Amino acid sequence: MKNAVNWFEIPVKDYNRAKQFYTTVLGTEITDFPMEENNMKYGIFAHDEKNQGVGGAIIEADGQIPTTNGCTIYLNGGEDLGLSLSRIERCGGKILMPKTNIGENGFIAQFSDTEGNRVALHSMM
Repeated sequence: MKNAVNWFEIPVKDYNRAKQFYTTVLGTEITDFPMEENNMKYGIFAHDEKNQGVGGAIIEADGQIPTTNGCTIYLNGGEDLGLSLSRIERCGGKILMPKTNIGENGFIAQFSDTEGNRVALHSMM
């Protein structure tokens, strides 16, 4: 097993708002992958698929409910998560835990997105 996680989904209430939030905060692309037969909006985060990199998506569908309770997903905060973190509040999110040093393992932070999910960032700087 290369990775403990191989896919994640972040539930959203408003697909377009969430897509704008995550593309701006993370400075990455989200590719639309609609599943109209299931009345589902689905967007896949850019990831290294060729090398079996861990990927994930945002999903708007019946039964997908954003929450601040439950599992915490740590997204890649880039070279310095301070840059991503600085965009959160101006994009409509809220910082729940500021950039925190975790020693030799880098830095983490947590935030609430525009949909009401608690999500985290990790980087080495």
